[in-house]
Amino acid sequence: MLRAMVLCSLMKLCAQGKRGLQRRRQLALGQMLIVVLIWSSSFVGVKAALRYTGPLTIAAFRYFLAFLFLFPWLLRHQHLFQQLKRTHWLRFALMGIAQYTIGNGVLYIAMKTLSATTGSLALCLLPIPVFFLGVLYLKERMSWLRLLGLIATIGGSFLFFSRGLAPGEPRALFLLSAAVLCASAFPVLAREFARGNQVNTTVLTALPLGIGGGILVILASTLEGIPRMPLLGWGIIVGLAVINTLVPYLLYSHALRTLHAVEANLIVSLTPLGTSLIALGALGERLSPIQFAAMVMMMGGACLVLWRRSHCTTIRE
Repeated sequence: MLRAMVLCSLMKLCAQGKRGLQRRRQLALGQMLIVVLIWSSSFVGVKAALRYTGPLTIAAFRYFLAFLFLFPWLLRHQHLFQQLKRTHWLRFALMGIAQYTIGNGVLYIAMKTLSATTGSLALCLLPIPVFFLGVLYLKERMSWLRLLGLIATIGGSFLFFSRGLAPGEPRALFLLSAAVLCASAFPVLAREFARGNQVNTTVLTALPLGIGGGILVILASTLEGIPRMPLLGWGIIVGLAVINTLVPYLLYSHALRTLHAVEANLIVSLTPLGTSLIALGALGERLSPIQFAAMVMMMGGACLVLWRRSHCTTIRE
């Protein structure tokens, strides 16, 4: 009798644990969908801001302003910094430089030539290096079904360019590839922090922003000079800093406590579809039937990965 009661209790605890995992996973997926909706408008906002100032200036003020908005919170929670080790600071610096200084700085330079939708395809290419880094560095597992979804997503991005390249696009696409390679370090390092609950989510978001954005401010002021923009240009940049950077990066960092690095970025790979719809109305950018098919292919690949994961009862690290 006692044995049966113990077994029953253990089964109830396991069921509660599984339900808890499912709830956390659903919350993380919901957060990532909000991130996708917000980031879908980011590339349109960058294209609009490029009418008023240089690409490095946009990136610098977007990310450093986002850090400044978080700075008062950091001052009120100085005790959190006492827990940080030198290795933490080195990783924060690497994340900030890779994601913001180099990754987004180079991406914005490429977007002077590329359309908003084409620039957003960087988020579809990002799972390629993230996949290899996640497997090699984080020891994350990749099933054949997730690999198939990854291939479908990547194949769709290549189908997008099957129409050929316009003058100036090859150089811009080279810069886009370089931006993807550099930015791939961020989700892997952030995932390592997040899954072990090593640091607070806001600290994980703010410090890379401050380091990467601060270096960009120095580079932008040196290479592009002091910006002279109308009020509308500054309004776009402030909107990019708060709505399109601060909010989604906080949600992104928190979601990585539950989702795998590759999995989170496959969800983000849906962003170009939203960007194409927004760019159609805001910038007049249109997709050909082949490009639309490529978007559907990318969505199918990402949904394939999510469908597989939704049937798992445990989260494997």
